[in-house]
Amino acid sequence: MTDILQRAKDMIVKPKETWAVIDGETATVQTLYIPYVLALAAIGPLAHLIGGQVFGYHFLAITVHPPLGAAIASALLSYVLTLIGVYVVALVIDALAPTFGGQKNPIQALKVAVYSATAGWVAGIFAVVPALAILGLLGLYSLYLLYLGLPRLMKAPEDKAVAYTVVVVVVTAILYLVITAIVGALAMQQSSALAGSVSLR
Repeated sequence: MTDILQRAKDMIVKPKETWAVIDGETATVQTLYIPYVLALAAIGPLAHLIGGQVFGYHFLAITVHPPLGAAIASALLSYVLTLIGVYVVALVIDALAPTFGGQKNPIQALKVAVYSATAGWVAGIFAVVPALAILGLLGLYSLYLLYLGLPRLMKAPEDKAVAYTVVVVVVTAILYLVITAIVGALAMQQSSALAGSVSLR
């Protein structure tokens, strides 16, 4: 856990130096996912789960606490889809590399997908207090991390880094909108099925 926290801190505080270190590291899909992705990707779903149960969601004068079963199911689904999403983003990064003068390398692409997501995952902690969830926008710093990581690890020319980043971001945004829609739809189904257990406090 200490190594995970240190790497996350380094990515946020000194990204250029950290990308240089990551570039030279030997890695596999397993070593990238375990424990880094498994740990950090859980922050957001857990925070939403805890925040919804402890503080609830406020609508006008009403506070709604989602049914625990539905909340757990949504958190697990969100987590699993995020794990899958990281790999899909890596596939996109790798496939687009030649288009922007870079070199295809699936492991390097996965490194970029994993470590550039750090800020977004860490910012997910603000969801513990729903009123502070807006601070999750600090996770947009991940876009800058992506911008720095793409040319370094995928060997793309610096002058194409912006275009490369924009295309990857657009594809990633679409991917996560789909993930959000799936989670939301299933959460609604769970809520409807357990409507009788919804508690208003």
